[in-house]
Amino acid sequence: MAAIAPIAKPLAGKKLCKRTLKLVRKATESKCLKRGVKEVVKSIRRGNKGLCVIAGNISPIDVITHLPILCEEADIPYVYVPSKEDLATAGATKRPTCCVLVLTKPTKGELSQEKQEELKADYTQVASEVTELSASIF
Repeated sequence: MAAIAPIAKPLAGKKLCKRTLKLVRKATESKCLKRGVKEVVKSIRRGNKGLCVIAGNISPIDVITHLPILCEEADIPYVYVPSKEDLATAGATKRPTCCVLVLTKPTKGELSQEKQEELKADYTQVASEVTELSASIF
């Protein structure tokens, strides 16, 4: 396990991390995912809502220090996962990814009703757990 940054709070436990990465995988299939710092920041500033998942082993940490503040201002739940490599694998990219934003609906096109309900249910479950985790830490 790589060194996790001291600011990586709330850090997802094993169970929550697994659920979060599974949600990222489903969002990738549904094209409801923004990858990388620039894309995530742009989406948040445009007013898109979702769940921000940030890798905890980023070096230098300055790359992502502004993300939690942006998320709090936009009322977006965020959580840290231990590994950027795992985050990239879940997001279907080969390059390690600093952060992803799981959107509630795709930016372009439409999803089938069944897929959208499934994604929404998983999203709601993970987002509520992240909110609980944040409340217990802060």
